[in-house]
Amino acid sequence: MSLINSLRSGCKDVFNAFLVRLAVYAGVFEFPVIQATHIIPKRIIPFSRALKTDSFDQWVHFYEDDYQFEKLWDNPKDYLELLKKFNGVILPDFSLYRDMPFVMQLWNIYRSRAIGHWLQVNGVTVIPNIRYGDKRTYKCCCDGIQTHCVIAVGSHGTIKNKLDRKIFVDGLEIVIKRLQPSVIVVYGAAPDDIFDKYRQQGIQIVVFDSEISKAMRKGVV
Repeated sequence: MSLINSLRSGCKDVFNAFLVRLAVYAGVFEFPVIQATHIIPKRIIPFSRALKTDSFDQWVHFYEDDYQFEKLWDNPKDYLELLKKFNGVILPDFSLYRDMPFVMQLWNIYRSRAIGHWLQVNGVTVIPNIRYGDKRTYKCCCDGIQTHCVIAVGSHGTIKNKLDRKIFVDGLEIVIKRLQPSVIVVYGAAPDDIFDKYRQQGIQIVVFDSEISKAMRKGVV
């Protein structure tokens, strides 16, 4: 790990360097380290709805289209006091598409971790969201994440077609071998053929239905 001087006197902070002013970094790509949590969410709410609610006994998540929460990266200070009202935050799920240049995939992992570090410094409990794109991201996506703690993954939209499912399954196996989590929070489906072997290893799998699945059950979609 290395400690990086993230501030430059006299320069406008166009890269949100203030987010990582106190960060310690891990891995060859120097992602900010996220401290472990062992708290398990009971209720979650997407960021777009969190902006409008007065029910704070839940966790904020970002498993929605990027445009819904890009504003958090653009102006993080505008949302800090709101996020502090909730039980905690599952870190942003910036998209990692396989056809993205690798550097863009790394940038989106970094952005999630930078926000996570800053929230922790400001007293917010966070759960790291582990998102990977193509095979090159499998190992580095765990850099800076503590072992034997709570992590989150999003399966919604990633396991329907054969190739997407293989990428998700292969990446998840590497993540679990490396991090050995005590709990995996899953947003979306957690089919037995993917997750049962991890339950048998003693990992607690906590599943939250996607907003689309909940709407379909109610007959909205």
